[in-house]
Formats: sequence, structure tokens, C-alpha cells
Amino acid sequence: MIPRYSRPEMVSIWEPQTRFKIWFEIEAHAADALAELGVIPKDAAKTIWAKAKDAVFNVERIDEIERETKHDVIAFLTHLAEIVGPEARFVHQGMTSSDVLDTCLNVQLARAADILIADTDKVLAALKTRAFEHKMTPTIGRSHGIHAEPVTFGLKLAYAYAEFTRAKERLIAARKEIATCAISGAVGTFAQIDPRVEAHVAKAMGLTVEPISTQVIPRDRHAMFFATLGVVASSVERLATEIRHMQRTEVLEAEEFFSEGQKGSSAMPHKRNPVLTENLTGLARIVRSAVTPALENVVLWHERDISHSSVERMIGPDATVTLDFALNRLAGVVEKLLVYPANMQKNLDRLGGLVHSQRLLIALTQKGASREDAYKLVQRNAMPVWRGEGDFQSLLKKDADVKKYLSDKEIEEQFDLAYHFKHVDTIFKRVFGAS
Repeated sequence: MIPRYSRPEMVSIWEPQTRFKIWFEIEAHAADALAELGVIPKDAAKTIWAKAKDAVFNVERIDEIERETKHDVIAFLTHLAEIVGPEARFVHQGMTSSDVLDTCLNVQLARAADILIADTDKVLAALKTRAFEHKMTPTIGRSHGIHAEPVTFGLKLAYAYAEFTRAKERLIAARKEIATCAISGAVGTFAQIDPRVEAHVAKAMGLTVEPISTQVIPRDRHAMFFATLGVVASSVERLATEIRHMQRTEVLEAEEFFSEGQKGSSAMPHKRNPVLTENLTGLARIVRSAVTPALENVVLWHERDISHSSVERMIGPDATVTLDFALNRLAGVVEKLLVYPANMQKNLDRLGGLVHSQRLLIALTQKGASREDAYKLVQRNAMPVWRGEGDFQSLLKKDADVKKYLSDKEIEEQFDLAYHFKHVDTIFKRVFGAS
């Protein structure tokens, strides 16, 4: 995490004070359950809450203790004892460090997912507004980067809206997958702690019980979570890349908002560069870099090891903070995106009507030409247009072989731009619903 690409709400989830607060809550809720079961005195459980509920944990002190103990949870428990007093001996009864660490991590990831889901809603709202604004704005569709057939700019944004709808659904599923709690003790057998303690802590922390843990929560859950973040990041990059291409000087169909006083280049005062979407491309790479380590964390030795721990201490904050920043930046880019319909029309007309070649192909076959012959007729008139030797419609009208099948009027009918947009309403209803 670096401040340049961080937002405070997400960063706060990963701050040491937040982590220690969650650790305390896990321990205190477990103490409540142990008290109800008669394992520890009820007054002790009440004292634990009373003494430490509103405490500001001394991070420097915990770090100092850890330098000696070489164990983070023991360092925290030692500091907690300094706050709570004698009743602290009833904290962590029958528990193991992973009970605290894994449950805390899942609380943090669930909270992060809530923010990411809200971020996705911002992207969706921006995309929907701009999609309806440009629902019928003609532009050229491209395949392989080459002009293909007409689309509308609204459809381009609708594609992205549908993709981010899926992104939201995946994030919701990932949150559910990760929001589990394990308070099962050493090697996960509950030998030293009652399963009812786990159920109590899970409910109190807004989690569900992990059906079976081996002292650690199985890491396939975390792999799925970070893989989901990687997919969402790729969706961010896909839309960002589309905008970057559209901002290229020779295209210039849309561009990022350029504010007053903004500078595009230290050397060339005329520059207006797609810096935000280029930045989003880079941020997506950082989020995806967490996926492979998360997958490799699935494999642990026997009931547990800590090879996953150092990885998660980095990818947890880095991936969630970065994706949070990226989604918010993307929403802003879409909201303020400058759109140039005149340039879209200019580019659409650039190839002298070649974008209607498929309609001519179909029309010829419907009039009796074989598909092979029809393709040859259309292509032989299209190639000169590529070389700048006339416009497509005029060449077709002069081709005697084409005229055997199609009249001038029938040829002209195949160049109707509106023909390509007759199902835009249907597509929009599929994507956005009847409203």
C-alpha cells in the first residue's frame, strides 16, 4: 500500500489498531461463550470487556514484546494482560493462534469485500447513465483493431455494464466464501474448546462456522477470493484499454476529462494523455499479481504451516486497497468521459461504406448468387476502396456482375446505417431490464 493509490476507508481495515481491535473482540466473545459454558467465571468475561473494550492498543508496546517473543499473538495477549489484569488468565483458553489470526483475516476480507461491492455500484451507476446518454450514438465496431460493422457507443458501455454486473455478483459470492470463522483449537479437533464457542464467536463477528478446519481455515477459500479480485481487475483494465484506444489522436472518439491547469507533458505543452486509464492498466496488474500466491497458499503441510502467512500479510492489504482505488478511479473516468460523436461518425465513414459489406454479401445470396461468388463480387469491389480508388457504393453500381442480381436502389438500401441498430432496444432491455 502506498498513499498515492489508497483510500482511507479501505486502508483503515488493515491498520494495526484495527487488527488488534478485531483480535480482542474474537478473544472477548470467546470468553463470553466460555463463561456461559461454565469454563471460566462470568465476572472474568465481564471484566475482560470492561477493561479493554474501549482500549487503544499500544502498537509500539506490542512490537516491543514481539521482538522478544518472536510471536505476534503472544505479544498481543501479553499487552492485553497489562490492560485487563489478573482476569487475563482466562483469555485464549483452549484456543490456538490461528483461531485468532484466521478469523480476523476473514473479518477484514469480508469488510473489504463490502467496500468493493459498493465501489462496483459506483461504476455501474456511471456506466448506466452514460450508456443511455449515448444509446443511439453511432460509432464503428472493430475486430482485430480493424473497422468491422457499426455499433453504438451506448452498446460499448452496455457491454461494460453487463461485465461489472457479473463482477458484483462474483464479489458477493467471494464475500460469502471468505466469511467463515474457526475457533477449533490445535489441529482443529475442538479437544480443548467446545464447538459452541466457535458458533458464538462466528455469530458475534458476522461470520459463519467453518465446517471443518485443520487449525487453519482452508486456503481454497482465500484463493477464490483473490482470484475474484483478479477477474474484476481485468474487467477494469478491459474498459480502461478501450478508452485508451479511443483517445488515440488518429481515433479521438472519446477522451479522459482534462481539467483546467492540468499538464500532459513536461516537454510538449500540447499533450493530453490518457494517464488515468493507463494508471488503471498498471493497477490491474498489481491486483492480479496476488492471484498466483493465493493459489499456491492452498497447499500447506499436514494440518497447518505458516507459509501462507507472509503472503497474506502483503496481498490482503495490497490487492484490496489497490482494487478499491482502481474502481473509484474508473467510476470517475466514466462519469467525466468526453465523447465526440462527430469524430465517431467521421471514422465510421472513413472507409467509404465498406462497413456494409456483409449486407451486400447477404443480399447477393438472397438474389441467387452462391456464397462463394457473392463473396468474390463484394471483395473485388472492396479492395480498391482500401487503396483509395473510389467509394464502395459507386463501384458496386458499376459492376455488371453485381447488377445481374441487384438494382441501384437495392444496392443503396444496403447502406442504411439504421439497419444495424434495430435491436439496440432489445439488447438494452436484456442488460438494464425493462426500465
